[in-house]
Amino acid sequence: MRLILKLILMGLIVWGVSKFLTAIRFEDAAAAFIFVIVLALLNAIVKPILIILTIPITILTLGIFLIFINAIIILLADYLMEGFTVDGFIWAFIFSLILSVANSLVEALLTEKDAE
Repeated sequence: MRLILKLILMGLIVWGVSKFLTAIRFEDAAAAFIFVIVLALLNAIVKPILIILTIPITILTLGIFLIFINAIIILLADYLMEGFTVDGFIWAFIFSLILSVANSLVEALLTEKDAE
C-alpha cells in the first residue's frame, strides 16, 4: 500500500513540476504516472550498474556525481518513453534535483504516517 501511495504522490508531484518547468513536458497526466513507474524500474535496474561503473569519480566528488547519474536516468527515461520529453541535460539535472527533494519529502511524510 505504501509503494502505491508513494507512486501516486510522486506522479502528482512530477505532473505539477512539469507545469512550472516548461522544458519538462508530459503528454497527459497518465504519462506522468507511467514516467514514475519507468523511473522506479530504471533506478532499480540501471542505476546500480552506473553507480558501480562510476565508483572512482563518485568517491572523488564525495557522492555529488550521483546527481549526474540521476540526470542520466531521466534522459534514459525520456529516450525510452513516449509522452515525456526533456530539453537537454541541464533540464534533466534540474528536474533530478527537484525530484530528489520531493522524494525525500514524500518519504518523510510516509514514514511519519507509519509511525502513528
